[in-house]
Amino acid sequence: MPHIVGLEEVSESDLPLVGGKASKLGELVRRGLPIPPGFVVTTELYQAFVDATNLRTEIPAALGALDPSDSASVEQASQRIRSAFESAEFPEAMRAEIVTAFETYVQQNTVVFSAVRSSATAEDLENASFAGLQDTYLNVRGTDAVLRDIRRCWGSLFTPRVLVYRARKGFDHSVVRLAVLIMKMVDSSTSGILFTRDPNTGENHMIVEAGWGLGEPIVGGEVTPDHYVVDGATFKVIHKQISEQSIRVVRDPEGGNRREDVPAADRSRQKMPDDALQRLVSLARLIESHYRRPMDIEWCLDGTTLYIVQARPLTSLPASSTTALRTGGVSAGHDSAPASEEGLLLKGLGAAPGNAAGRVRIVLHVEENSQLEPGEILVSTMTTPDMVPAMARAAAIVTDEGGMTCHAAIVSRELGIPCVVGTRKATKTLHDTQEVSVEGKMGAVYAGLARGQKKVAERASAEAAWAGGSGPHAGVPVTATKIYVNVSVPEKAAEYAQLPVQGVGLLRIEFIFTAHVREHPLYLIQQGRSKELVDRLANGIAQVCRAFHPRPVIVRTSDFKTNEYAGMPGGAEFEPKEENPMIGWRGCSRYISPEFRPAFLLELEAIHKVRTEMGLRNAHVMLPFVRNTWELEQISEMLKEKGLRRSRDFKLYLMAEVPSTVLLARDFSKHCDGFSIGSNDLTQLVLGADRDSETLARLGYFDERDPAVLRAIELLIEGAHAEGRSVGICGQGPSVYPEFAEFLVRSGIDSISLNADTVLATTRTIAALEQKMKLDGLRKS
Repeated sequence: MPHIVGLEEVSESDLPLVGGKASKLGELVRRGLPIPPGFVVTTELYQAFVDATNLRTEIPAALGALDPSDSASVEQASQRIRSAFESAEFPEAMRAEIVTAFETYVQQNTVVFSAVRSSATAEDLENASFAGLQDTYLNVRGTDAVLRDIRRCWGSLFTPRVLVYRARKGFDHSVVRLAVLIMKMVDSSTSGILFTRDPNTGENHMIVEAGWGLGEPIVGGEVTPDHYVVDGATFKVIHKQISEQSIRVVRDPEGGNRREDVPAADRSRQKMPDDALQRLVSLARLIESHYRRPMDIEWCLDGTTLYIVQARPLTSLPASSTTALRTGGVSAGHDSAPASEEGLLLKGLGAAPGNAAGRVRIVLHVEENSQLEPGEILVSTMTTPDMVPAMARAAAIVTDEGGMTCHAAIVSRELGIPCVVGTRKATKTLHDTQEVSVEGKMGAVYAGLARGQKKVAERASAEAAWAGGSGPHAGVPVTATKIYVNVSVPEKAAEYAQLPVQGVGLLRIEFIFTAHVREHPLYLIQQGRSKELVDRLANGIAQVCRAFHPRPVIVRTSDFKTNEYAGMPGGAEFEPKEENPMIGWRGCSRYISPEFRPAFLLELEAIHKVRTEMGLRNAHVMLPFVRNTWELEQISEMLKEKGLRRSRDFKLYLMAEVPSTVLLARDFSKHCDGFSIGSNDLTQLVLGADRDSETLARLGYFDERDPAVLRAIELLIEGAHAEGRSVGICGQGPSVYPEFAEFLVRSGIDSISLNADTVLATTRTIAALEQKMKLDGLRKS
């Protein structure tokens, strides 16, 4: 087997020879992607060096005395092996082989500075990235420096952090070998990392982080990078967060790196130009398509030239929607945020999902690792690879700096430890032994232990029951028809979230107005209290979205009638008097009216805040009382104005309450992702029967089982399905009338949203109906 190979000669099949990093980059060179030129000192040469020196006996002796659970033992073994690597000299023939290859590479590629990078056989794998754990040396200049750094890379295979990580991941120390990749160094003006899938949720979003200069401060968590979220299907930027960066790492002309201040004019400027971002995500899609798996990609810009410098499998996608609560090392539940903002101490970026409850231990330097007891919350300015032994003992990790791609985030996700980064002030706000709850996915830290433990214990109990264990939901059957729940007030969300439902089919925003806002929206605007309105609405919506996350929550925008709005404090002067408010100025007709448009825009702003600032992307929108397609065109522009665009990640639904929606279902389908039947209003308007008339109700006129209403529902389902749109229902009819539920199921309804107290019984009814239909079909066939 060769001692040295060109990067362009290798592929993934050469992993045992060139290691994970080099094998993947070589594969991409062959695909024509922009990879800096280089060559690989292979694992064969590594083994030859070990066999030709005293390392042949030093490594087994040191590993034989190693106890991975004893930090002193780990440090002693590591120091012994690394000292042996650094003091051992290359045999003359081996040295000449490396020098010849290096000089050829320099001449052919006009190289002055190089990167000397570790590439281990247990590295960049699907279940272990070894992110930042083995050494890399940048801006290396000259032959002697390269030879020195090759030995230092080899020695980094046995640092304390790597020994602990390898033991945790189950790798045998004695069989792991390390190749070294020598690459032309890119003089990075901007650099960063890209995930081709959201590592927290698994959604089809590309997560891009970018900073000035070399990527070392980003990975090390020294700076909080720019954060971009790109729709994986359309490549549209759906979220952009520009961070201030005051320092950067750049090339020292004499070799190596140096830190410098970022010019004041650039500190808050966007780091990644929009055109370069689009080129990057296009390259990322090619890389993901080639490897047929989500990828973690390192990139850099030299002026306007884009390079890929690493590509590895994304090791930390969630296996399911549940992750463990860690309390003193005990797993017990799901990542469920507290129901309100009460007790919130810190807010940052949710970097690794999960909940944790424990006592704070502030660790500012690697020398303080030993102070962290198992089950404590590790709080630091930022973590470094040397902190991995302590991180493995922590219940959760909270940092001042860093982004989704920093060392703390990547390693935490792999170890299954909740992590919140970029809080800015964790080390100043928190103190040793303080008891806190950590919300990994939501990026929040709360005071006390009880809240997090209680919420997650409730969800764990519910999940066990859903699986057929015990409890009130044991044995609830699975249905093809999706079952959702209606939520009236946010305070009941945590309770309803324990039900075996697939999300919230109807959250009426007007109930949040009455419970949380309590004043007419135009009155609040008139008083200069628009922000207060947005915050109150957002907090109410978020309370529900958190309880159900990641299950969808469909938020129906306001549908007060004029008489209802007029009764709110401050509402009388803004509302006209109508003879029949039920079919008057309500629903979408309000939104497009100049008088009410500002209030509707604030509703949309609140929903956008929930999805972006609060990170709850399970919030979707439903419009009530839709009459015409032309009003939808105007409302769609208003949604876009507030950053809400239909996509795989954001759905827009329409209430089917007005007969025009039924008769022109295929036309309306072009403006939405689905419909939800409002059976009360639809029955009223199909039959011309006032839903509030006791006389008509007593005479039997108001009945959603009327043949005309049933035919209207059939027409809607037929038209919507013809255009690939879903249809649900959020009225009480299915739970009151079993025959109505059977009609809906036989007609092909996609989902039914129920009041909480009817979920279990109606789910069993629907399951029985589906089974009956299946048996009927078998009999006919």
